[in-house]
Amino acid sequence: MNSYRAFRINFRNSEHSAGIEELLLDSPEKGEVLIRVRYSSINYKDALAGTGKGKILRHFPLTGGIDAAGEVAESNDRRFKEGDQVVVTGYEMSATADGGYAEYLRVPADWVIPLPEGLTLEQSMALGTAGFTAALALHRMEINGQQPDMGPILVTGATGGVGCIAVNIFDGEGFEVHAVTGKQEQQSYLEHLGAQEVLGRDKIPPAHHALERAHWGGAVDNVGGAMLSSIACKIKPWGNIASIGLAGGHQLNTTVMPFILRGVSLLGIDSAGCPYPLRTEIWQRLATDLKPRHLDDIVQQKINLEQLPDTFERMLSGEIFGRTLVEV
Repeated sequence: MNSYRAFRINFRNSEHSAGIEELLLDSPEKGEVLIRVRYSSINYKDALAGTGKGKILRHFPLTGGIDAAGEVAESNDRRFKEGDQVVVTGYEMSATADGGYAEYLRVPADWVIPLPEGLTLEQSMALGTAGFTAALALHRMEINGQQPDMGPILVTGATGGVGCIAVNIFDGEGFEVHAVTGKQEQQSYLEHLGAQEVLGRDKIPPAHHALERAHWGGAVDNVGGAMLSSIACKIKPWGNIASIGLAGGHQLNTTVMPFILRGVSLLGIDSAGCPYPLRTEIWQRLATDLKPRHLDDIVQQKINLEQLPDTFERMLSGEIFGRTLVEV
């Protein structure tokens, strides 16, 4: 096979374009691995990149997709051999390097994680960056002392990819979970995943004081902006906030009062740049103690490469919940 299909993103003459293209297949250079991609997934970041509505790619053209899972087709690194099942998420994919929306993917071997025992390739992409990020948030909060007896965990953007997996795995670890969503019609879905309470976004009003009555033991925030500002002053002493997303804005208007008077910690969750040793640890946990109990229910649809553009638009317009699996 001398060529392969890929979803390419271009920006020429101040105009964005994206679609399926045929590319020449190159063998991996020293320290690289060529992967025959079986599955990918869609994250909010992918939708922004694929539609050109977010400045994600730093040069063009590139293949989209920050997730990929498949078998090693050819290896130029002694750690991997042909046929090994592997996972790649984050790093520079769909930013400065080609991503997983392609039949083949050539990446540095240092980015490649052996598929953990206990996960199939399909399950690994049902999780993808979203599941990895949710698990990394829980891991960092636990390391920083978060315990179920400290109070409920608030999960914002709960019907999104990170949110719904966070609801499921925090509940599985014994935490009481309160889910915030703008999709009130999905209340039963969130309760099925483990949310003990489902709140509309209007139930989290803007903060009026530097400190307000503490409601939650900690939070996983996928929204940022005004939502994060409001949450910060309502966390119980020594609780942690895992900051993950910025769909609601990147600015944070708050005071230092929650941090110095209640000992609240704000933990930034950088899944793309997570160090390799911690990355492998988190994937092992996703295959064992943090494997979502309702992973099949979290995946709401399966699509192919041709369906990517329409699915991107639907995600950005708020029509999609749960996870979308891409069958390459």
